[in-house]
Parts: sequence; structure tokens; C-alpha cells
Amino acid sequence: MQLDKQVRMRIYVGEDKRHGERPLYQAIVRFAREHHISGATVLRGTQGFGRSSRLHTTDVLFSEDLPAIIEIIDTDEKVRGLLTLLSDIGDIGLITLETVEVLHPAAHTGQL
Repeated sequence: MQLDKQVRMRIYVGEDKRHGERPLYQAIVRFAREHHISGATVLRGTQGFGRSSRLHTTDVLFSEDLPAIIEIIDTDEKVRGLLTLLSDIGDIGLITLETVEVLHPAAHTGQL
């Protein structure tokens, strides 16, 4: 297996936030794809709060603006380039960056 150091970007948004016609999290994933980021995953939260300290939860019948996290892992250069491009998008709650070690298993050999 090959081990690389890369950067994980986590973008925290409200599920109800929009960018044009689509949800903000979908727009960010599309934007990342258009800029040749290796991959992105959206994680939908069941509970959370941000700066306002207002609790968003699925525990109530009509929950609003649940948390969503877009997770991206790529090279430092690509992630920081994307970060610059995202700076013009409003309604992003928080962005974190951290260095991660990425293992690249052998290419789909089917062997353990």
C-alpha cells in the first residue's frame, strides 16, 4: 500500500441553504467536481447548532436547516485552490482543513 499526506477540507453548511436553484451542498460538490477534486462526500447530520446556538434536530416533526458537512480530500494545492474559489460563496458556516494520511490499497485486486 502507498501512503500519502493530503488535506481534508470539511465545509459545514445548513441543509436548507441554497445557491441559485440547488441546495448549497450540491452546488459545492458540483463545483469541486468541475475543478477536478478527487472526490467529495456529503454527510447529513441529525442534530447540531452553530453560531446562533439554535438547535437543529430531527427530534421534532418539522426540523429545519439540519447540518450538512461536505468532506473533500485531495492535495494541499488543490484544496487550497478550491478554498480560494469558495470564498465568494455565502452561507458557509465553517471550513476546516487538516493534514491526513491516506492509504491507497492495491488497485481492486479483490485480494485482502
